Amino acid sequence: MQVYSRDFKARSRDALQDESLKAALGNVITSGFAAQRAKAITLVPEWEQIRTDAKTLKDHTLQHLDDYLLMYEKQVQKQGGHVHWASTPEDAQQTIVAICQSAGASLVAKGKSMVSEETGINDALENAGMEVIETDLGEYIIQLAEEPPSHIIAPAIHKTKEQVSELFHKHHQQYGLTEKIEDRTQLVAEARQVLREKFLAADVGITGANFLIAETGQHVLVTNEGNGDLSSNLPKVQIVIVGIEKVLPTLNDAACMLRLLARNGTGQHFSNYTSLMSGPRRSGDLDGPEEFHVVLVDNERSSMLGSGFHEMLRCIRCGACMNHCPVYGSIGGHSYGWVYPGPMGSVLTPAMVGLEETADLPHACTLNGRCAEVCPMSIPLPSLLRRHRQQSYERGLTGSVTRYGLGIWAFFAKRPKLYQAVTRLAISVLHRLAKRRGKLSRLPLASGWTTCRDLPAPASTTFMSAYRKSKSAKPDSAEI
Repeated sequence: MQVYSRDFKARSRDALQDESLKAALGNVITSGFAAQRAKAITLVPEWEQIRTDAKTLKDHTLQHLDDYLLMYEKQVQKQGGHVHWASTPEDAQQTIVAICQSAGASLVAKGKSMVSEETGINDALENAGMEVIETDLGEYIIQLAEEPPSHIIAPAIHKTKEQVSELFHKHHQQYGLTEKIEDRTQLVAEARQVLREKFLAADVGITGANFLIAETGQHVLVTNEGNGDLSSNLPKVQIVIVGIEKVLPTLNDAACMLRLLARNGTGQHFSNYTSLMSGPRRSGDLDGPEEFHVVLVDNERSSMLGSGFHEMLRCIRCGACMNHCPVYGSIGGHSYGWVYPGPMGSVLTPAMVGLEETADLPHACTLNGRCAEVCPMSIPLPSLLRRHRQQSYERGLTGSVTRYGLGIWAFFAKRPKLYQAVTRLAISVLHRLAKRRGKLSRLPLASGWTTCRDLPAPASTTFMSAYRKSKSAKPDSAEI
């Protein structure tokens, strides 16, 4: 899948002017996921303890990742399944195309899977002459629109109801559905009508997995539509594509993670469908695939182990960091240029595709810390973003203006008395310029701010001056 992160600034500027995007993001994120999460966690008094337990569990698993992956592989094989190891996206593509060709597949039904987006599976299968149909409603919508996902749990969050109506009207006429509808319930029903036939006709089903269980060889699939269950059970061949970091030691460990996942991501107590599956159909089973394959994807994950970005491997893809990010809430997911947007994407994307291609992403953050506060796995996202920024600077990937600016700032910062004197002078000048209107509409070297908004008038004195004055005015403890 092509990476567009080099165009981040231009795409962000376009997104800020998109009124439809602004309305869609405001309706779902600000008044939706974030508010629902806040309400949901208040109903769990032991919430912080669960977070602590989950972090400890994941840290232990990552320390012994090779052992647990081999244990999982052994259990899958014991039940008649096949495990394939994919170091790169190309390895995953070749493996899955080969499985589908061996099955004589012409139609592949796909449940929602971010790892399949990461590895470009759809394009690989279509280039091999197969039809691929996304079965998650959000993924189906963006497939029709020929767009990548804009959110990891709500991929079509950027689309309005009217835009979805136009898409369905354009693409569903081939199925005899010629009436244009705009009612949400009817739109969902129309999509189900189209997808039902695809489920029944599919030769291969592909899904992701939220967790892998080492002790049993099972995988846990969490959805709200049940499409993952249909993609897994109806076709004769099932493929699960998943990152190697998703393995957990036991079923009890999965229970701990499941208490966090839905509450933190969407504010639900539990998702509508939480399924545990393992292996092909056994004697006496009423349904299930004849063949079962798991493709374990590395794609730079093993290189993150033990590195400065090790903690990012704890991520369970709940999406809460995006739902609470003011930058994501303003520009949406497509501006980030790859399948993982928002704070977690700004850490993962440079680690997976290279900082040279994605140097703007770590800077797309105000470092306000909300993402770290709501992360169920206590991932220090702002610290990891700062690490990327440091590496970007060291490699000379930042612009010359930024580098010169930092150099000038560093010169003064290393000389406290000079720094304070210059700061006092600058504050005094800006205060006088803005005193009449109480704000500045133009400011040299700050057009990125003043083009879109006014800069409030600064205080008449610096913080250091106010602090010294306050300290000198405070009575000694002996006088109290």
